[in-house]
Amino acid sequence: MNRILFFIIIAQFFTTSIWFASNAIIPDLAKDLENSDGLLTKLSIATQLGFIMGTLSFAISAIVDRFSPSKVFFISALLGGICNLTLVVDGQNQVHYILFRFLVGFFLAGVYPVGMKIAADHFSSNLGKSLGFLVAALVLGTAFPHLLKTVQNVFPWEYLIYSTSSLAIIGACIIFLLVPDGQYRKKMQDFQISAFFHGFKSQQFRESAFGYFGHMWELYTFWTFLPFLIQSYFVYHNYKLDEVSLSILAFGIISIGSIACILAGFLSQSLGAKFTANLFLAISAISCFLFPLFFYFSSSWIYLSFLFVWGFAVIADSPMFSTLVANHSPEDKKGSSITIVNCIGFALTILSIKIFDFVISYWNPVYSVLILGIGPFLGLFYFFQSRFLLLNSINKIHFK
Repeated sequence: MNRILFFIIIAQFFTTSIWFASNAIIPDLAKDLENSDGLLTKLSIATQLGFIMGTLSFAISAIVDRFSPSKVFFISALLGGICNLTLVVDGQNQVHYILFRFLVGFFLAGVYPVGMKIAADHFSSNLGKSLGFLVAALVLGTAFPHLLKTVQNVFPWEYLIYSTSSLAIIGACIIFLLVPDGQYRKKMQDFQISAFFHGFKSQQFRESAFGYFGHMWELYTFWTFLPFLIQSYFVYHNYKLDEVSLSILAFGIISIGSIACILAGFLSQSLGAKFTANLFLAISAISCFLFPLFFYFSSSWIYLSFLFVWGFAVIADSPMFSTLVANHSPEDKKGSSITIVNCIGFALTILSIKIFDFVISYWNPVYSVLILGIGPFLGLFYFFQSRFLLLNSINKIHFK
């Protein structure tokens, strides 16, 4: 593996460990609050909303295209780690928790899409494979707090926050000290406030972006409510499941996505990024619609195996769509284009999480999962409709 890619991967993994750090300690945070109803959803949405506002700010200002991406990553990761550390401060209420999770999300906007921009600046060829490794690091970072949660019987929950914040700061230093700006970086010469929208003029860019949007509708809602989906099954079938086992299962199902991203990167070299992306998008869509069947009628081993397959497919398309977005972006506006697509995609995650949380309060939670399939279905529909319209137009021109 290329030395630069290795450093980017490690830094991405370390820094994104703060993303879901609060989710792994919700029961501990709730103990000190008078009213903890909906705390998981509130903190998840606060983080996502912060990320959206961060990516929007970065896209409009074109910071990543105007300034050194490595320095932007360094500053963002450093501040994100510090904000994450505030979870251990005593005497806080929900407002404080929500505010600082918002700030964590805001600064993560300078980590995840910027990390992809750094990779794109270093690797013009085999970008799909490179981003496969990079998104794999994001997945491991996302799952890592669940793994740390399993040792809480040995160490207090505050150590999870100390660990993830320390990793974020180390990741910031790795990028700053060991990863220079890439040789293929093109600095924006003339700042335009609407530069981040230029990519949408391209049909191929729109196809890639809409596929990514459909993928994002499903992904973070699945990750957020995964412990709920596991626990609900065991409660419904009267099986016992302790908290440590739940954390291990959540970690395993999320982290298997890292293997999926790497595999997708290698598959894209022979099958193409577009085909690979849509293949896994279709598998995850089918998983959404099959969920009730496995929930009600399968054994625990079959059900958990199904969740592992879903956890594999739900993220495997992500690096492929990011590769397609990067490849079809204007060269001097690549950073802004990647960032605005991330911004819109994560805005959809808030809508999806909120709708799902609302629906499971009034409807059967098992059948509510079908809502997650809407995103992948529409992403695939837009792609094939675009292909059909394009072929139809070509045929008309040919026969004229």
